[in-house]
Amino acid sequence: MDIVLKNSSDEPIYQQIVSQVKEQIMNGTLTAGDALPSMRTLASQLRISVITTKRAYEELERDGYIENYAGKGCFVKSQNTDFLREETVRQIEDLLAKACDKARMCGLTTGELKEMIELMYEEENGND
Repeated sequence: MDIVLKNSSDEPIYQQIVSQVKEQIMNGTLTAGDALPSMRTLASQLRISVITTKRAYEELERDGYIENYAGKGCFVKSQNTDFLREETVRQIEDLLAKACDKARMCGLTTGELKEMIELMYEEENGND
């Protein structure tokens, strides 16, 4: 599990951990049954408080991404792929809503915004 914390981020540290673990589960880097580092180990690796890692793990468990087995540790929970896709689509919709708001504020047309999205999407997929 690879977690990179950004001091310059407005996002709280525990939320950065939650977001990155969720992303790794959704993209298949972490799969069902994978063991997560203990809260103490992760706190030590990231040089943060155990309380912060505990809060992140509790949120991940509450959201159904991991399972905690007393005495054994935390493991990635088997995921419903439809649920994961729906969660990702919801996140994309949130980001697009923000982009649309900014586009309206600076007077971009729908066509200009669509063109920007298509160009960005093609660049990411290597279809220049």
